[in-house]
Amino acid sequence: MNRTVSKIKFVGLHAHSVAGSLFDAIGYPQDHMDFAYQNGCDALALTDHGNMNGLAYQVLHAKKMKEAGKDFKPIFGCEAYFTPSISEWREAYEQAMEDKKAARSIKKDEQSGATVEDEGNSKKTQDILRRRRHLVLLAQNQTGLNNLFKLVSESYKSENFYRYPRIDYALLEKYNEGIIASSACLGGVYAGNYWENREDGDEAVLDAMRESTQRMVDIFGDRWYAEIQWNNIKEQHELNQYVIQVAQEFGVGLVTTADSHYPNPDAWKDRELYKRLGWLGKGRPSWAEEESELPEGVDEIGYELYPKNGDQMWDSYKKYATLTGFEYDDDTILKSIEETHRIAFDRIDNFLPDNTVRLPEFVVPAGFTATQALVNYALEGLKLRGLHTNKQYTDRLRSELNTIDERGFSKYFLTMKSIADVATDMMLAGPGRGSAAGSLVAYALGITQIDPIKYGLLFSRFLRSDATDYPDIDYDVSDSMALKEKLVGMWGEDCVAPISNWNTLQLRSLIKDISKLYGIPFTEANTVTSIMMREATPEAKIKHGIRAGVYNPTWEEVMEFSPSLQAYLKKYPAVKSHVEGLVGQVRSCSRHAGGVVIAEGLDQSMPLINSGGVRQAPWSEGQNVRHLEPMGFIKFDLLGLSTLKMMEGCIEHILQRHHGIENPTFQDISNYYAENLHPDVLNFDNQEVYENIFHTGKWAGIFQFTEQGAQKFCTRVKPRNIIDLSAITSIYRPGPLAAGVHDEYLEAKDSPQYIRYLTDEARNITQETFGFLIFQEQIALLANKLGGLTLDEGNMLRKVLTKKGTGKGGVKDQLRIKFIEGCARNKIRTDDAVSLWNKFEYFSGYGFNKSHAVSYSVISFQCAWLWNYYPAEWMAAFLDKEPESRKEKAINIAQKYGFDIEPLDINKSGTVWEISDDGKTLIQPLTSIKGLGLSAIEQILNCRPFKDAESLLFNENITYSKLNKKSLDALCRGGAIDNIIDDRFTGRKHFWSACVVDRPKSLKKLSENIETYKPEGDFSEEEIIQFKTDLTGIFPINLVVGPETIQRLSEKFVPPISEYDQDLEVCWFIPRKIIPRKTKNGKLYWIVEVIDSNNNLTKIRCWGVKPEKDKINLNRPYMARLNYDENWGFSTYAIGRTFRLLA
Repeated sequence: MNRTVSKIKFVGLHAHSVAGSLFDAIGYPQDHMDFAYQNGCDALALTDHGNMNGLAYQVLHAKKMKEAGKDFKPIFGCEAYFTPSISEWREAYEQAMEDKKAARSIKKDEQSGATVEDEGNSKKTQDILRRRRHLVLLAQNQTGLNNLFKLVSESYKSENFYRYPRIDYALLEKYNEGIIASSACLGGVYAGNYWENREDGDEAVLDAMRESTQRMVDIFGDRWYAEIQWNNIKEQHELNQYVIQVAQEFGVGLVTTADSHYPNPDAWKDRELYKRLGWLGKGRPSWAEEESELPEGVDEIGYELYPKNGDQMWDSYKKYATLTGFEYDDDTILKSIEETHRIAFDRIDNFLPDNTVRLPEFVVPAGFTATQALVNYALEGLKLRGLHTNKQYTDRLRSELNTIDERGFSKYFLTMKSIADVATDMMLAGPGRGSAAGSLVAYALGITQIDPIKYGLLFSRFLRSDATDYPDIDYDVSDSMALKEKLVGMWGEDCVAPISNWNTLQLRSLIKDISKLYGIPFTEANTVTSIMMREATPEAKIKHGIRAGVYNPTWEEVMEFSPSLQAYLKKYPAVKSHVEGLVGQVRSCSRHAGGVVIAEGLDQSMPLINSGGVRQAPWSEGQNVRHLEPMGFIKFDLLGLSTLKMMEGCIEHILQRHHGIENPTFQDISNYYAENLHPDVLNFDNQEVYENIFHTGKWAGIFQFTEQGAQKFCTRVKPRNIIDLSAITSIYRPGPLAAGVHDEYLEAKDSPQYIRYLTDEARNITQETFGFLIFQEQIALLANKLGGLTLDEGNMLRKVLTKKGTGKGGVKDQLRIKFIEGCARNKIRTDDAVSLWNKFEYFSGYGFNKSHAVSYSVISFQCAWLWNYYPAEWMAAFLDKEPESRKEKAINIAQKYGFDIEPLDINKSGTVWEISDDGKTLIQPLTSIKGLGLSAIEQILNCRPFKDAESLLFNENITYSKLNKKSLDALCRGGAIDNIIDDRFTGRKHFWSACVVDRPKSLKKLSENIETYKPEGDFSEEEIIQFKTDLTGIFPINLVVGPETIQRLSEKFVPPISEYDQDLEVCWFIPRKIIPRKTKNGKLYWIVEVIDSNNNLTKIRCWGVKPEKDKINLNRPYMARLNYDENWGFSTYAIGRTFRLLA
């Protein structure tokens, strides 16, 4: 396609993208850059609101354009939020905080993860608390870019942030070198002078603008520019007249800008819709005023905000000046348009940000290089493990260290070691995760706990000598948030920063939201979005030749393969056009689950932002985007694993009950782990553990075996060692299961005598998995041993095959030829070599990382060992760490294995699940009561036992502002006070009314209340069920249906609804809630929310309801014959015939 040619030279020095201007601009930086280039421009600045979140996109696409032969210059900038004096603004802020109501509102606003610009609010007079004016800043060179990073980072500090990040004159004076600045738009610096003084006349406006100009010229000199824009807004032209006059008075350069917000002229309506989507559920922004319907045409809006060329800018000037009736000097305006090109090419360097790899210097001991320190630490670690005289280990260590040094990653390993040292001083860390467990260096440094040589794990799976990618060590800990906070506290918030996750508009929710704005009935949108993915996914997988596994079709593929969506979009074409324009645009900012960057001076090497009060990197690193590495930053993944927290709790119980340590410290827990559970000391051939847990299916919180399918497969396989466990977890995934690998593996394991191995080497490599290629490392080893490829080449082969590609330069074909030739040299027939290669290709789609599988299987065995030898301690820890949504199910499991559950008791319950002296009873903790804070619990624990109402209500040691009426209410209705209710009370409701609702302040008043409320008696069964559910999150199913009834139902082949079998059709459940609904035709139906013994909440649609006849008793057990459909779930007609109340 030919580029547009513009006679007038122009560069957009003021532009926004969706990456940094949420719900204000659309299109990623690359979309804007591509259009600007095609539209005849040679450069484009990106100046998002208050941040530089889009810079990484900008840099990567600039490189891509250069590779394609497109000469296009990226300019790095930001439209900052400016206030003259942060100290004055801060004074107003702190004054507002003294008002408690205002303070609550302020704190809520401070939690904003991403700034959403309300353009209407910025273009008017503002109170000082919300005051901010726009200021365009452009980096001239690397120094300017670093200063710009610093300004953005400073603006997001807590002392400068409320709703919006702020900078002021003082910060600009400090960090202005290498930066060009301009006055921005109708929300800009000069515009602020205009809005605040326009009622006082021209001279008042001009005087204010002169003062601003003098301050800016004092700071920037000739790098300060006055900015004018073109639209159909009268105030814009009034402002333009003032700006031109002041610029001429001071000899300041004048520039025209496009202030672009969407990537092409046709995208204006998508932007208007996107703005409205951003405010759904958040009230009405000021720009919406009385009406928020979409405009009919762009002229109705009064401006066109796409990346224009010089000719288009001139046309805009002439068009809008005429429409608004304002006169300008043509020569002045032409010069202001062309000045942008001179700035871009004469005043701004053609550069890309410095992407030197940044890692902290403080991890390198004084007097050593990073490599020297790493070698010393690694040798010391090997010696500590008694492996320093074993040649196999020393040779492997030397080889790994050489690769690490050659690749320049010594400091990376030292940083990871420093993290691990901090972590293991305060919490349990996992034995390993991902391919890093294949590194002997990582093992020697204590980063991982798995001996890679013992389990045949490959370093080249983790780090190849011939690769260019960065190492990636995922590190599991029991509390990742606490670890990150510790690192920030130790090393500083400018050295440790979590990374961002940018959440995007997803197809399903986008269709619903757009449909809502267009007034389309929810039922229609909900129906199509619930089935479109199921329709499209199988066809899309066929299109890509994907036999099995998870695949998420693209928007285009869903459109192509979903008949339901096609029909819907044909009926509502406007929805289609908007979805195409908005799917994948940014929705919100959050934090990565565990990713952090660590380096000195992050605030000068990246523009740090703030989310939820936490400073974080603006760029992301994951499956969809890789922005950190190209910018010179390495992500460290510090991930929380709740199973490790469960193990800590279990060990704490063990130390208390069996080692006489009343209050174990973490050091005590760590010592126990090192002596009993560390992979170097734990006997993984302990057949008692395999038989008692994995063979019999004694499942209770066993890591990786919480789902029924995995549990059943494991009991069929009957593992005998860690590799068996690793194979089970590697096979039990969608891909291998769909291909039937699980059944074939079982058959081979049961009949190993029928397995044929190609060679003895093949036997050595695959015998542990009964001839199957289960692990990716097996492909690399076979390629190495049989085909003569190096291990690095073997892992390259594994990577090429796994990525479903051929690799650059036909790498796959080259490796295939080399492999077959190598097999021939090893006297392997060509047919056999080709057959083996075909197996590589087939199993590459299902093969799993052995290093990861072994590491995680170790955790599974550790859980099983604790459960086998310390059942009460493990069960208490299991109950303590299971989330509320699964708590009832966990209690059922505990009861299944013979434990009694003692209900809440103010005199016995603590902060965790406790164990009775005989080890047979587990006591529910006070922390399980909603509305009962830790300060109230502390009062209870310090002042108990309580023998009656008086000792609870009139205890001189209790601070009742902490154990207040709300806390007493939660304790009473939650059942924790039942055991101190004596015979003066006719029941629990009597006690509640007399002691809590009408809280007595004296013993006399208590006596009066006891008499007054005596008729209250006890709570009804319905009330007790409701209280238990609301306050503890646990539905007391034992009050509704006992274990004998559940057993009888099981014997009659009537499963709970969560285990519904379509062949049986009949199931049982307990209705919890009835939601009346009407069909499109106005007919009544009910959605009945039900629960069962697995604590799973399920919905049943009951059609054709007749309220005068049909009745469902809540919180009563029912058996029913139901229909099940993948699209609609459970449903039934004629409740009177299909529902049966159980006695």
